[in-house]
Amino acid sequence: MVEYLNKDEQILDGVLSALADPTRRAIMSALGGGEKRISDIAAPFDMSLNAVSKHVKTLERAGLVRRRREGREHFLRANPAPIEKTADWFDAQRRFWNARLDRLESLMMEEDHE
Repeated sequence: MVEYLNKDEQILDGVLSALADPTRRAIMSALGGGEKRISDIAAPFDMSLNAVSKHVKTLERAGLVRRRREGREHFLRANPAPIEKTADWFDAQRRFWNARLDRLESLMMEEDHE
């Protein structure tokens, strides 16, 4: 990530980058039902456990997934905090642009009535 970004911007970049991949989105969806073993997460994918593990590491770096080890088993669970921060950013963008577009519409309507 770029060094000059603040913490919230780094979180946003990490989340958006991690979720840009359909495999990682599918992993997040699978974790929506609660904690799962990494081998269970990997089962539906037509790729090696190593490849799935690389996707999981990307999700972990973005803070989207937490890992728990129990013996040789690795368990994953979703961490909603970064998604909530990203949703807050989208909400702020939506409010900003809706206000700007509403203002533009008002100006155009005023111009039409002149």
